[in-house]
Amino acid sequence: MPGTGPGGALPGVRTVPSGFVRAHTQVRRPSSVPEVRLHVADDVVALWEAMEDEGGAGEAPPFWAAAWPGGQALARFVLDHPEVVAGRAVLDLGSGSGLVAIAACLAGARSVLASDVDPFSRAAVGVNAGLNGVDRVSVTGDVLDRDPAGVDVVLAGDVCYDREMTERVLPFLERTRARGREVFVGDPGRPYLPRERLTAVAAYDIPETEGPGLRRTTVWRLP
Repeated sequence: MPGTGPGGALPGVRTVPSGFVRAHTQVRRPSSVPEVRLHVADDVVALWEAMEDEGGAGEAPPFWAAAWPGGQALARFVLDHPEVVAGRAVLDLGSGSGLVAIAACLAGARSVLASDVDPFSRAAVGVNAGLNGVDRVSVTGDVLDRDPAGVDVVLAGDVCYDREMTERVLPFLERTRARGREVFVGDPGRPYLPRERLTAVAAYDIPETEGPGLRRTTVWRLP
């Protein structure tokens, strides 16, 4: 499986300079995971415009520049229950900012593979891993049509945000679980998540990413 160290390049895949992430974000601590620091955007519109100027934004919003409730809950769960990942190889699916990947490393994971289709996300994961002094994170692109060999645990934060994505992600998670790997999903109440097929293992009230209020966010295990 292709992979790189933090901030490295994937063979044949467009990369984003790590300096772009640093130049267009600010360092913050997610409210529910203060152990981790992340580069996030206070002005998403300005960031999106900067991404377009960089030549690669397309229609994808900068999901990587925020600590979403699903990811915060999953990161909190891993830090509160390090035995889930300690000494194990972890896949962080839909890594975004790399929050969950970093939390897994801090909880003692042997290695973490952070997967995201967005090259800006892959750059952000490398920058954020370095910011937190984490050196066991590799980055890769889309893994949903592959079998990530050597993985023991899959962590997926808020991956069922629309129907199309859910229809791709769920078969992958079910195949992964059938091969004997542990699968955990952090979800803030998305309507596409098949809760009847999952077991709740923890729940947290996470501050909304945009606007006031709390979002009840659950960590689910695929049985």
